[in-house]
Amino acid sequence: MKKLGKVSHYAKQGFLILRTTRVPNLNDRVVDKNLTFVGTVKDVFGPVNAPYVAVKPRVKNPLDYIGAPLYVDERRGSKGNNRDKRRRDSRKKRPTPRRRG
Repeated sequence: MKKLGKVSHYAKQGFLILRTTRVPNLNDRVVDKNLTFVGTVKDVFGPVNAPYVAVKPRVKNPLDYIGAPLYVDERRGSKGNNRDKRRRDSRKKRPTPRRRG
């Protein structure tokens, strides 16, 4: 679990906006300090050294999270890692068949 940042405000478009020093991946799961699922990362924008992150909340009352720190949930592996693993497995050298003579 890596700290994403503190929620600065709730935008009219329905996103929690926070400032961060690290750039998360789109669709990363976002949780609070109790590991409660809050939402997903939908956009990263602004300056490169301190970007803003828009999180689409999946909670009943997102206004309760204003001023609260949020974290990226790293407990679940991403789908991309499994795909890469399958590619590596398919590249393994297969045994050559024996000739019958």
